[in-house]
Amino acid sequence: MPTLDDLRNDIDRVDEVLVRLLNERARVACEIGRLKKEIGAEVYQPEREKQVLAHVRGVAAEGPLGPDAIARLFERIIDEARSLERRVVHGEEKSAT
Repeated sequence: MPTLDDLRNDIDRVDEVLVRLLNERARVACEIGRLKKEIGAEVYQPEREKQVLAHVRGVAAEGPLGPDAIARLFERIIDEARSLERRVVHGEEKSAT
């Protein structure tokens, strides 16, 4: 049976993977922001955000958090991505690579 320290170490490893994946997602969001700027598209695209939330809700059905919890987490992730895109569009981008 794993100890509390073992389980906390597992959490730390998972957190490291999550941070790497979130940074990769942010890098892609910056690329999307550059493309939106180039083509003159709006940063806020509510239909796409609905698609993303529907997609992650479907994936969440397989895990213990459930669709509502995952959707709340992704709403925050999407909000941060939208903020990054806005900075790119307005030329305030920090390097995300």
